[in-house]
Amino acid sequence: MDLLTRIGGPRDLDRLSLEQLDQLAEEIRTFLVDAVSKTGGHLGPNLGVVELTIALHRVFESPQDKVLFDTGHQSYVHKLLTGRQDFSKLKSKGGLSGYPSRAESEHDVIENSHASTVLGWADGLAKANEVLKKNDHVVAVIGDGALTGGMAWEALNNIAAAKDRPLVIVVNDNERSYAPTIGGLANHLATLRTTDGYERFLARGKDLLERTPVVGRPLYETLHGAKKGLKDFIAPQGMFEDLGLKYVGPIDGHDIEALESALTRAKRFGGPVIVHCLTEKGRGYTPALQDDADRFHAVGKIHPDTGLPISTSGLDWTSVFGEEMVKLGHEREDIVAITAAMLQPVGLGRFEEAFPDRIYDVGIAEQHGAVSAAGLATGGLHPVFAVYATFLNRAFDQVLMDVALHKCGVTFVLDRAGVTGTDGASHNGMWDMSILQCVPTLRIAAPRDADQVRAQLREAVDVDDAPTVVRFSKGAVGPAVKAVGTVGGMDVLRHAGTDAPDVLLVSVGALAPMCLEIAALLDAQGISTTVVDPRWVKPVDEALAPLAAQHRVVVTVEDNSRAGGVGSAIAQNLRDAGVDVPLRDFGIPPVFLDHASRKEVMAEIGLTAPDIARQVTGLVAKLDGRYESRAVEPVRD
Repeated sequence: MDLLTRIGGPRDLDRLSLEQLDQLAEEIRTFLVDAVSKTGGHLGPNLGVVELTIALHRVFESPQDKVLFDTGHQSYVHKLLTGRQDFSKLKSKGGLSGYPSRAESEHDVIENSHASTVLGWADGLAKANEVLKKNDHVVAVIGDGALTGGMAWEALNNIAAAKDRPLVIVVNDNERSYAPTIGGLANHLATLRTTDGYERFLARGKDLLERTPVVGRPLYETLHGAKKGLKDFIAPQGMFEDLGLKYVGPIDGHDIEALESALTRAKRFGGPVIVHCLTEKGRGYTPALQDDADRFHAVGKIHPDTGLPISTSGLDWTSVFGEEMVKLGHEREDIVAITAAMLQPVGLGRFEEAFPDRIYDVGIAEQHGAVSAAGLATGGLHPVFAVYATFLNRAFDQVLMDVALHKCGVTFVLDRAGVTGTDGASHNGMWDMSILQCVPTLRIAAPRDADQVRAQLREAVDVDDAPTVVRFSKGAVGPAVKAVGTVGGMDVLRHAGTDAPDVLLVSVGALAPMCLEIAALLDAQGISTTVVDPRWVKPVDEALAPLAAQHRVVVTVEDNSRAGGVGSAIAQNLRDAGVDVPLRDFGIPPVFLDHASRKEVMAEIGLTAPDIARQVTGLVAKLDGRYESRAVEPVRD
């Protein structure tokens, strides 16, 4: 690591020769494999952008020039070249974020971890430079996968309208987002080649024809009018240039000299330019290159030599869903699946193997996916759209106006719901149960264990006149939590054991084990507690208000924002029913949460059994006229 340790900032690259830059690239790859194998993280994408990132920082002057990444998971090399080489706590509390972070460095402009937004950012920054008469450059690095998102093309349409507004768009084309990029754009990029043959031909022709009397100029204009057909024959790069964008490429994304030459030309152009770079995801690491699924897009802790995981965490929520989808597919021919460029991460790999003609990858286009699902439902099928909870935020209007308004039977399966932790603020699935509360007719299921994932998924796909949502957590799924009874459509997980119970504890989803621990802690304080799992948290079960009226206090616990969440919906339901019982809702505060483990985040926000039990004990004590409560200790095994 002789060269890498000497790089404290981008300008340290200026003194290196091309041979030394190639050596630096190899050192960076060695560093990434060693470091990320110990912590987990986005390995494959960063192995693919080593030379490209070096060239970007050689040609442009960050932080004066703004270098933006879409998505930010390809920014590890950028971090290394801007003075951040301690990866020992990557994605852990107190360590580096897995994405760009303004708190970490002045070189990080946007904390971009939702795809397809960088071109909008770049458009705004370039316009600001124009208004303020700044000479700074704006460079947007966007993957070919992110270009499948509609927002990217909305931005391109605006960027192309200003022919003299400097902006460099680097397309990092590795033919993949998570998995291989799919669709018409991908097919076009796969065949895109460039040559200056057309430009040379037209320039020479213009000089010659304009010297030819009478017919020269009209003939040149005819040839120029035939530009599209002629250019497609000589250099089929028309997609970008038809938008009015200058196109450079494709460039070997692992040739630093070629990259610097192309970027320098783009920098000098004085208007919007596309620089098309061909890179190899996972480059230089054999286990990644041999991984056909996603080239080690994101890995846990692995053996650096073999790429094999160091440990397995057992059955996880995602695989439970994936297995049940295959069973449903065999039972019902009308079941189809949709993914937004995340086939494997959301557990639909096995469904694709079993039913390749009944699964649709829409690319990074959640809005389109939701509307397409409405069309599938209207056409007589039942689509299951599996997506991370945080990404459904992007399709809210379509869920509301296209799916719900049209009474379409579409099931949305939200993976990584609640606190996810290490991927930071943007990836916590903490808003879905809040933003979806206002959607008429929509129903939300929050399974507490694997058995309930299977059961509630089946209940969801049986609904054919309204949207349904099934949301579950990230990672390993714990043991089954058995019901001891039912009230209405709710499962009773614990009876209070008295005719005059103190607390009705409403447990939402995967927090059932915690809620049972809370009840045990309260019982040790002499506070009797009934624990119920509503299973379907929207709409509020009709039996909840009468049950609440039998208790002195209602407590809700959810892995979702407190603002507008399940607790708020239950409070409104009780008011509407005239049940005047104190309610305390526990959930995630309306703040952006720093990256840390799920356990650490939950402790920081007070969403733990001892914290909640302590506060509920104090509330009951106030009702009793006592204002001091004894310390509440965790239940010991």
